[in-house]
Amino acid sequence: MAILLCSAAADAQTVLDVAKITCDQYVHAKVATPNYIAAWLSGYYHAKRNDLTIDVQRVQENVNALEKYCYQENNFKVPLMQAIEKVVGGKN
Repeated sequence: MAILLCSAAADAQTVLDVAKITCDQYVHAKVATPNYIAAWLSGYYHAKRNDLTIDVQRVQENVNALEKYCYQENNFKVPLMQAIEKVVGGKN
């Protein structure tokens, strides 16, 4: 019985409200792998602009800028999407 319960827990899906993820949670991988979140966010912002292209270099530059901002301890509580707007703005 215990094995079945552990197996069921391992198969459970986790749903994240991206609007509530903080810089601290992002850079310290407290909710998901940072690269997964960055890829999702890139797709989200591109879709908002109806842009179906990926500039791999620009994505990496944006991720680097976001991580630099979020790794600053005084920014740990900043919501990630707010940090993106501040750091990357309209060029994401």
